Amino acid sequence: MHLLVSALFLLFSALVAKADRLTPDQIATYVKPPHLLGEPVGDKGVYTLVDVYGAEAGFIFETEPIAPLPGFSGAPINMIVMLDREGNFIDVELVEQNEPIFVSGLGVAPFEGFLEQYQGLNIATPMVVGTPYGNTGADGSSLTYLDGVTKATASVRIAHESILAATLAVARDRMQGLATSPPAQPDPDYREDLDWEALVNQGLASHHIVSNAETQEAFAGTLWEDDDPEAQAAPQEAYIDLWIVDLGPPSIARAVLSDQTLEELNDFLTLSPHDEPILLIETARHGLVGEDFVRNTAPDWISAEQGGLPVALRDADLYVELRPDLPEGSAMILRADRRLGFNPAQEWQLSLQVRREHGSFRPVVGTQDFTVSHRTPDRFFVTPDALEPLSPWREALRNRQTDVIALGLGLALLLPVLLWRQSWLAGLRHFTPVRLGLLAVTLGFIGWWGQGQLSIVTPLATLRTALDGGSLAFLLYDPFSLLLWMVTILGFVLWGRGLFCGWLCPFGAMQEFAHHLGRMLRLPRLILPRAWDRRLKSLKYVILAGLVATVFLAPDHLDSAAEVEPFKTAITTFFLREWYFSAYAALWLLLGMTTFKGFCRYVCPLGALMAIGGLLRLRRWIPRRVECGSPCQLCRVRCNYRAIKPTGEIEYDECFQCLDCVTIHDSTETCVPLVLARRQTWRRDSAA
Repeated sequence: MHLLVSALFLLFSALVAKADRLTPDQIATYVKPPHLLGEPVGDKGVYTLVDVYGAEAGFIFETEPIAPLPGFSGAPINMIVMLDREGNFIDVELVEQNEPIFVSGLGVAPFEGFLEQYQGLNIATPMVVGTPYGNTGADGSSLTYLDGVTKATASVRIAHESILAATLAVARDRMQGLATSPPAQPDPDYREDLDWEALVNQGLASHHIVSNAETQEAFAGTLWEDDDPEAQAAPQEAYIDLWIVDLGPPSIARAVLSDQTLEELNDFLTLSPHDEPILLIETARHGLVGEDFVRNTAPDWISAEQGGLPVALRDADLYVELRPDLPEGSAMILRADRRLGFNPAQEWQLSLQVRREHGSFRPVVGTQDFTVSHRTPDRFFVTPDALEPLSPWREALRNRQTDVIALGLGLALLLPVLLWRQSWLAGLRHFTPVRLGLLAVTLGFIGWWGQGQLSIVTPLATLRTALDGGSLAFLLYDPFSLLLWMVTILGFVLWGRGLFCGWLCPFGAMQEFAHHLGRMLRLPRLILPRAWDRRLKSLKYVILAGLVATVFLAPDHLDSAAEVEPFKTAITTFFLREWYFSAYAALWLLLGMTTFKGFCRYVCPLGALMAIGGLLRLRRWIPRRVECGSPCQLCRVRCNYRAIKPTGEIEYDECFQCLDCVTIHDSTETCVPLVLARRQTWRRDSAA
């Protein structure tokens, strides 16, 4: 026996093992030009991306090995993420997923469309799936909202969290210096009287000189060491004489620019409020740009970085006119985008490239970079408070809060009535219309609108996740369904399957409507012999056992096996699926017009699970009399579910809490014992 158990354990472990990582050749198929696949880094399946020159350009990685968050199938969603060195998403592609709604319901196209939204976004930007709330702030503090997928928002939230968790893990390990908080921005309300002398004395205008001798030293021993006679002739003269001024703070810009240029700069910042303008003045012979420079592009001789990461600089394409007391030379205003992580209140480095050419025909070009630093004091800036995204479950709750509140209020009214006033409810003169009205709310609001059709997939996914030692946090991503599950579990203890199957199941409500439609159309009723009825009721337990076995033996096929439930077709997608799925769901509804709730009674695996609660319930909630079953059989004969034994006892594992028997039991017009008792009283009164 011990050997058998060990063998079964090993078999189970092998079958539910995580999927193998992609090979380098498989990873390479996801790489988009002009990038190429580089070398692996670390042991988590992270690879570098390189450009056509072999320089590192970013990273590519799978999300599952780094952040294996389980989805609603119990298995993680695996995606490929391409990230550049600045933390921008190049692309996000789906590798593998088993989310029930995407496997065969909506299809995978909406999921892939959702992932396309990441292209161009930066991981330093707070991102959430949903709709805006509250004050979104400005600049780096604003949230980016990703459109979810209707009917599958919970699944894409899990995918989103997987992407962020994996990407931030890679960024922390491989991209030191990546901005993760909003950068400082100029304080528009700060005022300080400044002139050029004050700017220089306080270091607000930083001055950097590189002599001819220093450039000669940089090229010493190279092919180009003798290609600048002027530097050799006057080694002490300045080759680079550079001034750097951050024009973002208004007080500094007013002290530097002419009135006309200041007005043009303000107009520019109105249109581009995320840009930080940087003034460069070069008074020596190096200059700022080459002859082939094109305005409004990145300067060819100038680059910058901050915190070990490059800063993208572009020409602001502004005519620069300075105040009279400023140095004369080449001047231009560059712009750095704060949304991409540039923080003007922190030190940053600017590099000027010095070029020399050797030879007159097709000369060979040599370059050396000279790097200087600049920082503007904090007093000129304000750092906005980061608008932190809500936690995933709170964000999901916020997006469904109206639905959840409405559902909560409805359940708060229904449960006390069923618990303490069921006889009052069953005794209403128009009880059947009232019940059908409540079932219409279940079908329309809980089912089609709220997408709250509970499924056997969730308990099976929970089982699989628990066996894998994973987190059950995925349940929080759909608060509407979670509230239904909580109430259903309560009902499981108090009523068995009655509460959910009889009142809260949208497809069950649809089947009941099909039954009433069949009666209106005067279709013949197909009533099985009791022996066959009992045998078929056992079928749902066999199906449930098969699905549980699938979790252990073939978990990858669980989603296909769970299609025995027509819920996804009839409720989630409203029959907008492949014809065979729609035909299967429609077949049960057509059959329900002649056989009362055949799917619910004979096939439903979730109903089988709920039926266990009928055996474990804490109380007998259907009133009975000693005459029930002997001699009275009226309730048993009229029970559409055949959930009453010949002895009059209720089979709670098959009872759907329709309350028809309660209506009969409490009625002096229909309950045989009460009718007989009333007649005896009438006779006694007549005899007296």
